[in-house]
Amino acid sequence: APGQRLADRAAFWLVLVALIGGVGTFLVWLAVGASVQVALLFAITVVVITCPDALGLATPTAIMVGTGLGAQRGVLFKNATALESAARIDTVVLDKTGTLTKGEPEVTDVVVADGTDEDELLRLVSAVERESEHPLAGAIVAYAGERGIARPAPSGFRNVPGHGAVATVDGHRVVVGNRKLMAQEGIDVGSLLGRREELAASGRTAVLVGVDGQGAGVIALADAVRETSEQAIRELHELGTEVVMLSGDNQATAERIARQLGIDTVIAEVLPGDKAAKVAELQAEGRKVAMVGDGVNDAPALAQADLGIAIGAGTDVAIETADLVLMRSDPLDVPIALRVGRGTLRKMRQNLGWAVGYNVIALPIAAGVFEPSLGLVLRPEIAALSMSGSSVIVAVNALLLKRLRLPAPAQTMAGAKPRQPAAEPAVHHGG
Repeated sequence: APGQRLADRAAFWLVLVALIGGVGTFLVWLAVGASVQVALLFAITVVVITCPDALGLATPTAIMVGTGLGAQRGVLFKNATALESAARIDTVVLDKTGTLTKGEPEVTDVVVADGTDEDELLRLVSAVERESEHPLAGAIVAYAGERGIARPAPSGFRNVPGHGAVATVDGHRVVVGNRKLMAQEGIDVGSLLGRREELAASGRTAVLVGVDGQGAGVIALADAVRETSEQAIRELHELGTEVVMLSGDNQATAERIARQLGIDTVIAEVLPGDKAAKVAELQAEGRKVAMVGDGVNDAPALAQADLGIAIGAGTDVAIETADLVLMRSDPLDVPIALRVGRGTLRKMRQNLGWAVGYNVIALPIAAGVFEPSLGLVLRPEIAALSMSGSSVIVAVNALLLKRLRLPAPAQTMAGAKPRQPAAEPAVHHGG
Protein backbone atom coordinates (compact mmCIF):
# COMPACT_ATOMS: atom_id res chain seq x y z
CA ALA A 1 0.00 0.00 0.00
CA PRO A 2 1.24 3.57 -0.66
CA GLY A 3 1.19 4.48 3.04
CA GLN A 4 3.23 1.43 3.97
CA ARG A 5 5.75 2.13 1.23
CA LEU A 6 6.14 5.68 2.54
CA ALA A 7 6.71 4.37 6.06
CA ASP A 8 9.24 1.83 4.77
CA ARG A 9 11.19 4.52 2.94
CA ALA A 10 11.14 6.77 6.01
CA ALA A 11 12.33 3.88 8.18
CA PHE A 12 15.18 3.18 5.75
CA TRP A 13 16.40 6.76 5.91
CA LEU A 14 15.96 6.85 9.67
CA VAL A 15 18.26 3.83 10.00
CA LEU A 16 20.86 5.69 7.96
CA VAL A 17 20.39 8.74 10.19
CA ALA A 18 20.85 6.52 13.24
CA LEU A 19 24.09 5.02 11.97
CA ILE A 20 25.57 8.21 10.57
CA GLY A 21 24.29 10.25 13.52
CA GLY A 22 25.81 7.78 15.98
CA VAL A 23 29.20 7.92 14.33
CA GLY A 24 29.00 11.70 13.96
CA THR A 25 28.01 12.15 17.60
CA PHE A 26 30.93 9.98 18.73
CA LEU A 27 33.45 11.95 16.64
CA VAL A 28 32.10 15.35 17.66
CA TRP A 29 32.30 14.56 21.37
CA LEU A 30 35.83 13.27 20.94
CA ALA A 31 36.71 16.43 19.04
CA VAL A 32 35.52 18.67 21.88
CA GLY A 33 37.65 16.77 24.41
CA ALA A 34 35.22 14.27 25.89
CA SER A 35 36.40 10.84 26.94
CA VAL A 36 35.81 7.81 24.77
CA GLN A 37 33.34 6.51 27.36
CA VAL A 38 31.24 9.70 27.28
CA ALA A 39 31.34 9.93 23.48
CA LEU A 40 30.31 6.30 23.18
CA LEU A 41 27.45 6.84 25.64
CA PHE A 42 25.97 9.63 23.52
CA ALA A 43 26.54 7.68 20.28
CA ILE A 44 24.73 4.60 21.62
CA THR A 45 21.86 6.77 22.86
CA VAL A 46 21.48 8.33 19.39
CA VAL A 47 21.31 4.89 17.75
CA VAL A 48 18.75 3.65 20.28
CA ILE A 49 16.53 6.73 20.18
CA THR A 50 16.36 6.74 16.37
CA CYS A 51 15.37 3.06 16.12
CA PRO A 52 12.39 3.19 13.68
CA ASP A 53 10.16 0.70 15.50
CA ALA A 54 7.34 3.23 16.00
CA LEU A 55 7.64 4.22 12.34
CA GLY A 56 7.41 0.57 11.32
CA LEU A 57 4.22 0.16 13.36
CA ALA A 58 2.62 3.42 12.20
CA THR A 59 0.75 2.06 9.18
CA PRO A 60 0.36 -1.71 9.88
CA THR A 61 -1.43 -1.10 13.18
CA ALA A 62 -3.87 1.37 11.60
CA ILE A 63 -4.50 -0.95 8.64
CA MET A 64 -5.07 -3.92 10.95
CA VAL A 65 -7.61 -2.04 13.04
CA GLY A 66 -9.28 -0.56 9.94
CA THR A 67 -9.74 -3.90 8.19
CA GLY A 68 -11.01 -5.44 11.42
CA LEU A 69 -13.50 -2.62 11.92
CA GLY A 70 -14.75 -3.05 8.37
CA ALA A 71 -15.07 -6.81 8.79
CA GLN A 72 -17.24 -6.30 11.87
CA ARG A 73 -19.73 -4.49 9.64
CA GLY A 74 -19.46 -6.96 6.78
CA VAL A 75 -17.14 -4.76 4.70
CA LEU A 76 -14.25 -6.93 3.53
CA PHE A 77 -11.22 -5.02 2.25
CA LYS A 78 -9.13 -7.38 0.14
CA ASN A 79 -5.89 -5.50 0.76
CA ALA A 80 -4.40 -2.37 2.32
CA THR A 81 -4.45 -0.57 -1.03
CA ALA A 82 -8.26 -0.86 -1.13
CA LEU A 83 -8.43 0.65 2.35
CA GLU A 84 -6.34 3.64 1.32
CA SER A 85 -8.22 4.02 -1.98
CA ALA A 86 -11.51 4.21 -0.07
CA ALA A 87 -10.16 7.25 1.80
CA ARG A 88 -9.60 9.20 -1.42
CA ILE A 89 -12.91 8.56 -3.20
CA ASP A 90 -14.90 11.68 -4.14
CA THR A 91 -17.42 10.11 -6.56
CA VAL A 92 -19.48 6.94 -6.04
CA VAL A 93 -21.14 5.31 -9.06
CA LEU A 94 -24.00 2.96 -8.17
CA ASP A 95 -25.50 0.46 -10.56
CA LYS A 96 -29.22 0.63 -9.86
CA THR A 97 -30.36 -2.94 -10.37
CA GLY A 98 -29.39 -5.21 -7.49
CA THR A 99 -27.50 -2.44 -5.71
CA LEU A 100 -29.99 0.30 -4.95
CA THR A 101 -32.85 -2.12 -5.61
CA LYS A 102 -33.30 -5.66 -4.33
CA GLY A 103 -32.78 -7.26 -7.71
CA GLU A 104 -36.04 -9.21 -7.42
CA PRO A 105 -38.33 -7.79 -10.14
CA GLU A 106 -41.98 -8.79 -10.37
CA VAL A 107 -44.56 -8.36 -13.11
CA THR A 108 -47.06 -5.65 -12.12
CA ASP A 109 -48.99 -4.96 -15.33
CA VAL A 110 -49.75 -6.69 -18.63
CA VAL A 111 -51.18 -4.45 -21.36
CA VAL A 112 -52.34 -6.06 -24.61
CA ALA A 113 -53.06 -4.51 -27.98
CA ASP A 114 -56.56 -4.76 -29.48
CA GLY A 115 -57.31 -8.27 -30.62
CA THR A 116 -54.54 -9.87 -28.53
CA ASP A 117 -55.26 -12.40 -25.80
CA GLU A 118 -53.33 -11.82 -22.58
CA ASP A 119 -52.63 -15.49 -21.87
CA GLU A 120 -51.46 -16.01 -25.44
CA LEU A 121 -49.15 -13.00 -25.16
CA LEU A 122 -47.64 -14.35 -21.94
CA ARG A 123 -47.27 -17.80 -23.51
CA LEU A 124 -45.24 -16.39 -26.40
CA VAL A 125 -43.15 -14.01 -24.29
CA SER A 126 -42.35 -16.58 -21.59
CA ALA A 127 -41.24 -19.00 -24.31
CA VAL A 128 -38.70 -16.45 -25.52
CA GLU A 129 -37.60 -15.36 -22.04
CA ARG A 130 -37.00 -18.92 -20.82
CA GLU A 131 -33.81 -18.84 -22.88
CA SER A 132 -32.55 -15.62 -21.25
CA GLU A 133 -30.56 -15.39 -18.01
CA HIS A 134 -31.61 -11.84 -17.19
CA PRO A 135 -33.57 -11.24 -13.94
CA LEU A 136 -36.42 -9.57 -15.85
CA ALA A 137 -36.75 -12.61 -18.08
CA GLY A 138 -36.89 -14.84 -15.03
CA ALA A 139 -39.62 -12.66 -13.50
CA ILE A 140 -41.78 -12.94 -16.64
CA VAL A 141 -41.30 -16.70 -16.83
CA ALA A 142 -42.19 -17.06 -13.14
CA TYR A 143 -45.31 -14.91 -13.58
CA ALA A 144 -46.50 -17.02 -16.50
CA GLY A 145 -45.83 -20.16 -14.48
CA GLU A 146 -47.90 -18.86 -11.57
CA ARG A 147 -50.81 -18.43 -13.94
CA GLY A 148 -50.41 -21.96 -15.21
CA ILE A 149 -49.43 -20.92 -18.74
CA ALA A 150 -47.41 -23.52 -20.65
CA ARG A 151 -44.13 -22.45 -22.27
CA PRO A 152 -43.41 -23.99 -25.66
CA ALA A 153 -39.82 -24.38 -26.84
CA PRO A 154 -38.66 -21.48 -29.04
CA SER A 155 -36.38 -21.71 -32.04
CA GLY A 156 -33.81 -19.28 -33.41
CA PHE A 157 -33.38 -17.51 -30.09
CA ARG A 158 -31.18 -14.42 -30.32
CA ASN A 159 -30.20 -12.21 -27.42
CA VAL A 160 -29.56 -8.56 -28.28
CA PRO A 161 -27.45 -7.24 -25.37
CA GLY A 162 -28.88 -4.09 -23.90
CA HIS A 163 -31.98 -4.18 -26.07
CA GLY A 164 -33.97 -7.43 -25.78
CA ALA A 165 -34.43 -10.82 -27.40
CA VAL A 166 -35.90 -12.35 -30.55
CA ALA A 167 -37.13 -15.89 -31.21
CA THR A 168 -39.68 -17.89 -33.17
CA VAL A 169 -42.46 -19.57 -31.17
CA ASP A 170 -44.97 -21.89 -32.87
CA GLY A 171 -44.30 -20.15 -36.18
CA HIS A 172 -44.68 -16.64 -34.74
CA ARG A 173 -41.73 -14.24 -34.72
CA VAL A 174 -41.67 -12.75 -31.21
CA VAL A 175 -39.62 -9.71 -30.24
CA VAL A 176 -39.30 -8.64 -26.59
CA GLY A 177 -37.38 -5.52 -25.58
CA ASN A 178 -37.16 -1.76 -25.88
CA ARG A 179 -38.11 0.79 -28.52
CA LYS A 180 -34.75 0.59 -30.27
CA LEU A 181 -35.12 -3.14 -30.80
CA MET A 182 -38.67 -2.68 -32.06
CA ALA A 183 -37.44 -0.12 -34.56
CA GLN A 184 -34.60 -2.39 -35.68
CA GLU A 185 -37.06 -5.23 -36.23
CA GLY A 186 -39.52 -2.98 -38.08
CA ILE A 187 -42.33 -3.41 -35.55
CA ASP A 188 -44.98 -0.70 -35.23
CA VAL A 189 -45.66 -0.07 -31.53
CA GLY A 190 -47.14 3.42 -31.91
CA SER A 191 -50.45 2.46 -30.33
CA LEU A 192 -48.67 1.14 -27.23
CA LEU A 193 -46.25 3.98 -26.58
CA GLY A 194 -48.69 6.12 -24.58
CA ARG A 195 -49.37 3.33 -22.10
CA ARG A 196 -45.69 2.43 -22.00
CA GLU A 197 -44.75 5.99 -21.06
CA GLU A 198 -47.36 6.01 -18.29
CA LEU A 199 -45.92 2.85 -16.79
CA ALA A 200 -42.35 4.12 -17.11
CA ALA A 201 -43.27 7.43 -15.48
CA SER A 202 -44.63 5.51 -12.47
CA GLY A 203 -41.20 3.99 -11.89
CA ARG A 204 -41.73 0.68 -13.61
CA THR A 205 -39.93 -1.04 -16.43
CA ALA A 206 -42.10 -1.20 -19.53
CA VAL A 207 -41.05 -3.99 -21.89
CA LEU A 208 -42.52 -3.91 -25.37
CA VAL A 209 -43.67 -7.04 -27.18
CA GLY A 210 -44.01 -7.47 -30.92
CA VAL A 211 -45.50 -10.48 -32.68
CA ASP A 212 -45.26 -11.02 -36.45
CA GLY A 213 -44.27 -7.40 -37.08
CA GLN A 214 -47.06 -5.84 -34.99
CA GLY A 215 -47.05 -4.35 -31.51
CA ALA A 216 -48.76 -6.92 -29.28
CA GLY A 217 -48.43 -5.56 -25.75
CA VAL A 218 -46.47 -4.09 -22.88
CA ILE A 219 -45.31 -5.93 -19.77
CA ALA A 220 -44.44 -3.77 -16.76
CA LEU A 221 -42.14 -4.92 -13.99
CA ALA A 222 -40.99 -3.34 -10.74
CA ASP A 223 -38.12 -3.92 -8.36
CA ALA A 224 -38.39 -2.60 -4.80
CA VAL A 225 -35.77 -0.15 -3.57
CA ARG A 226 -33.68 -1.47 -0.69
CA GLU A 227 -34.78 -0.06 2.66
CA THR A 228 -31.37 1.50 3.36
CA SER A 229 -30.72 3.01 -0.07
CA GLU A 230 -31.99 6.49 0.77
CA GLN A 231 -30.00 6.68 4.00
CA ALA A 232 -26.91 5.43 2.17
CA ILE A 233 -27.19 8.34 -0.26
CA ARG A 234 -27.59 10.81 2.63
CA GLU A 235 -24.52 9.38 4.35
CA LEU A 236 -22.49 9.70 1.14
CA HIS A 237 -23.56 13.32 0.82
CA GLU A 238 -22.47 13.97 4.40
CA LEU A 239 -19.03 12.75 3.38
CA GLY A 240 -18.99 15.32 0.57
CA THR A 241 -19.17 12.59 -2.06
CA GLU A 242 -20.97 12.99 -5.36
CA VAL A 243 -23.33 10.12 -6.14
CA VAL A 244 -23.93 8.93 -9.70
CA MET A 245 -26.54 6.32 -10.65
CA LEU A 246 -26.04 4.14 -13.73
CA SER A 247 -29.20 2.78 -15.30
CA GLY A 248 -30.35 1.16 -18.48
CA ASP A 249 -33.73 2.87 -18.03
CA ASN A 250 -34.87 5.77 -20.15
CA GLN A 251 -33.93 9.18 -18.78
CA ALA A 252 -37.35 10.04 -17.32
CA THR A 253 -37.70 6.81 -15.36
CA ALA A 254 -34.12 6.91 -14.10
CA GLU A 255 -34.48 10.53 -12.97
CA ARG A 256 -37.64 9.66 -11.07
CA ILE A 257 -35.81 7.00 -9.06
CA ALA A 258 -32.87 9.35 -8.55
CA ARG A 259 -35.15 12.08 -7.17
CA GLN A 260 -36.77 9.53 -4.88
CA LEU A 261 -33.38 8.65 -3.40
CA GLY A 262 -31.79 12.09 -3.55
CA ILE A 263 -29.10 11.14 -6.08
CA ASP A 264 -27.07 13.95 -7.70
CA THR A 265 -26.43 12.67 -11.20
CA VAL A 266 -28.08 10.10 -13.45
CA ILE A 267 -26.48 8.40 -16.43
CA ALA A 268 -29.38 6.65 -18.13
CA GLU A 269 -29.82 4.33 -21.12
CA VAL A 270 -26.40 2.79 -20.49
CA LEU A 271 -25.69 -0.39 -22.43
CA PRO A 272 -24.10 -3.25 -20.44
CA GLY A 273 -20.76 -2.90 -22.21
CA ASP A 274 -20.57 0.86 -21.73
CA LYS A 275 -20.37 1.00 -17.92
CA ALA A 276 -16.57 0.90 -17.80
CA ALA A 277 -16.42 3.70 -20.37
CA LYS A 278 -18.70 5.87 -18.23
CA VAL A 279 -16.44 5.31 -15.23
CA ALA A 280 -13.41 6.21 -17.35
CA GLU A 281 -15.10 9.44 -18.43
CA LEU A 282 -15.56 10.46 -14.79
CA GLN A 283 -11.93 9.60 -14.05
CA ALA A 284 -10.85 11.73 -17.02
CA GLU A 285 -12.44 14.69 -15.21
CA GLY A 286 -9.97 14.15 -12.38
CA ARG A 287 -12.31 12.31 -10.04
CA LYS A 288 -11.48 9.39 -7.77
CA VAL A 289 -14.29 6.96 -8.58
CA ALA A 290 -15.75 4.03 -6.67
CA MET A 291 -18.01 1.70 -8.65
CA VAL A 292 -20.63 -0.41 -6.87
CA GLY A 293 -22.15 -3.33 -8.76
CA ASP A 294 -23.18 -6.96 -8.55
CA GLY A 295 -23.41 -8.48 -12.02
CA VAL A 296 -21.13 -10.01 -14.62
CA ASN A 297 -21.63 -6.91 -16.76
CA ASP A 298 -20.37 -4.75 -13.89
CA ALA A 299 -16.98 -6.49 -13.72
CA PRO A 300 -15.19 -4.31 -16.32
CA ALA A 301 -16.44 -1.15 -14.58
CA LEU A 302 -15.35 -2.52 -11.18
CA ALA A 303 -11.88 -3.14 -12.61
CA GLN A 304 -11.76 0.32 -14.23
CA ALA A 305 -12.73 2.21 -11.08
CA ASP A 306 -10.24 3.45 -8.51
CA LEU A 307 -12.17 1.31 -6.04
CA GLY A 308 -14.38 -1.60 -7.12
CA ILE A 309 -17.10 -2.50 -4.62
CA ALA A 310 -19.07 -5.72 -5.10
CA ILE A 311 -22.37 -6.62 -3.51
CA GLY A 312 -21.94 -9.86 -1.57
CA ALA A 313 -25.03 -11.40 -3.15
CA GLY A 314 -23.67 -10.64 -6.62
CA THR A 315 -21.94 -12.87 -9.14
CA ASP A 316 -18.60 -14.58 -8.52
CA VAL A 317 -17.03 -12.59 -11.35
CA ALA A 318 -17.98 -9.26 -9.77
CA ILE A 319 -16.75 -10.36 -6.34
CA GLU A 320 -13.46 -11.60 -7.77
CA THR A 321 -12.87 -8.36 -9.67
CA ALA A 322 -13.75 -5.97 -6.85
CA ASP A 323 -11.34 -4.47 -4.31
CA LEU A 324 -13.79 -4.87 -1.45
CA VAL A 325 -16.98 -6.84 -0.87
CA LEU A 326 -20.15 -5.81 0.99
CA MET A 327 -21.11 -9.12 2.58
CA ARG A 328 -24.48 -7.85 3.83
CA SER A 329 -25.42 -6.61 0.33
CA ASP A 330 -26.47 -3.37 1.98
CA PRO A 331 -25.86 -0.04 0.17
CA LEU A 332 -25.47 1.60 3.59
CA ASP A 333 -22.14 -0.23 3.85
CA VAL A 334 -20.74 1.90 1.01
CA PRO A 335 -20.45 5.07 3.16
CA ILE A 336 -19.26 2.83 6.00
CA ALA A 337 -16.40 1.63 3.79
CA LEU A 338 -15.46 5.20 2.91
CA ARG A 339 -15.61 6.30 6.56
CA VAL A 340 -13.40 3.41 7.63
CA GLY A 341 -10.96 4.21 4.83
CA ARG A 342 -10.77 7.88 5.74
CA GLY A 343 -10.46 7.13 9.44
CA THR A 344 -7.67 4.64 8.79
CA LEU A 345 -5.74 7.05 6.58
CA ARG A 346 -6.11 9.76 9.21
CA LYS A 347 -4.66 7.44 11.88
CA MET A 348 -1.81 6.45 9.57
CA ARG A 349 -0.88 10.09 9.05
CA GLN A 350 -1.13 10.83 12.76
CA ASN A 351 1.09 7.86 13.58
CA LEU A 352 3.65 8.79 10.94
CA GLY A 353 3.65 12.38 12.15
CA TRP A 354 4.16 11.28 15.74
CA ALA A 355 6.93 8.81 14.86
CA VAL A 356 8.86 11.32 12.77
CA GLY A 357 8.22 14.22 15.16
CA TYR A 358 9.36 12.18 18.13
CA ASN A 359 12.68 11.40 16.46
CA VAL A 360 13.20 15.01 15.40
CA ILE A 361 12.77 16.19 19.01
CA ALA A 362 14.55 13.30 20.72
CA LEU A 363 17.60 13.13 18.44
CA PRO A 364 19.32 16.36 19.60
CA ILE A 365 18.62 15.47 23.23
CA ALA A 366 20.14 12.01 22.71
CA ALA A 367 23.17 13.55 21.00
CA GLY A 368 23.83 15.69 24.09
CA VAL A 369 23.22 19.04 22.42
CA PHE A 370 21.68 20.41 25.64
CA GLU A 371 24.23 18.83 28.00
CA PRO A 372 26.61 21.82 28.17
CA SER A 373 23.88 24.44 28.82
CA LEU A 374 21.20 22.50 30.71
CA GLY A 375 23.01 19.42 31.88
CA LEU A 376 20.38 17.32 30.11
CA VAL A 377 21.67 13.81 29.40
CA LEU A 378 19.59 10.90 28.05
CA ARG A 379 21.02 7.54 28.97
CA PRO A 380 20.64 4.55 26.57
CA GLU A 381 18.31 2.61 28.89
CA ILE A 382 16.02 5.64 29.23
CA ALA A 383 16.15 6.09 25.45
CA ALA A 384 15.08 2.46 24.98
CA LEU A 385 12.13 2.88 27.35
CA SER A 386 11.21 6.13 25.63
CA MET A 387 11.29 4.47 22.21
CA SER A 388 9.09 1.65 23.48
CA GLY A 389 6.67 4.23 24.88
CA SER A 390 6.52 5.85 21.46
CA SER A 391 5.53 2.51 19.93
CA VAL A 392 2.81 2.07 22.55
CA ILE A 393 1.40 5.49 21.73
CA VAL A 394 1.26 4.58 18.03
CA ALA A 395 -0.59 1.33 18.80
CA VAL A 396 -3.05 2.99 21.18
CA ASN A 397 -3.77 5.74 18.66
CA ALA A 398 -4.55 3.11 16.02
CA LEU A 399 -6.92 1.33 18.41
CA LEU A 400 -8.83 4.59 18.89
CA LEU A 401 -10.05 4.05 15.33
CA LYS A 402 -12.59 1.64 16.84
CA ARG A 403 -14.42 4.70 18.18
CA LEU A 404 -15.17 5.85 14.63
CA ARG A 405 -18.82 6.85 14.21
CA LEU A 406 -20.63 4.54 11.82
CA PRO A 407 -24.34 4.33 10.90
CA ALA A 408 -26.20 1.80 13.04
CA PRO A 409 -27.88 -0.87 10.85
CA ALA A 410 -30.51 -1.75 13.46
CA GLN A 411 -31.70 1.85 13.71
CA THR A 412 -31.67 2.13 9.94
CA MET A 413 -33.94 -0.85 9.46
CA ALA A 414 -36.26 0.16 12.27
CA GLY A 415 -36.71 3.65 10.97
CA ALA A 416 -37.03 2.79 7.30
CA LYS A 417 -40.23 3.72 5.54
CA PRO A 418 -41.87 1.55 2.89
CA ARG A 419 -40.83 2.76 -0.53
CA GLN A 420 -42.43 2.75 -3.93
CA PRO A 421 -41.22 0.07 -6.33
CA ALA A 422 -38.31 1.13 -8.49
CA ALA A 423 -37.96 0.31 -12.14
CA GLU A 424 -35.57 -2.18 -13.66
CA PRO A 425 -33.63 -0.96 -16.67
CA ALA A 426 -35.79 -0.64 -19.76
CA VAL A 427 -32.73 -1.67 -21.77
CA HIS A 428 -32.90 -4.96 -20.06
CA HIS A 429 -31.36 -8.03 -21.66
CA GLY A 430 -27.78 -8.28 -20.46
CA GLY A 431 -28.11 -4.95 -18.62
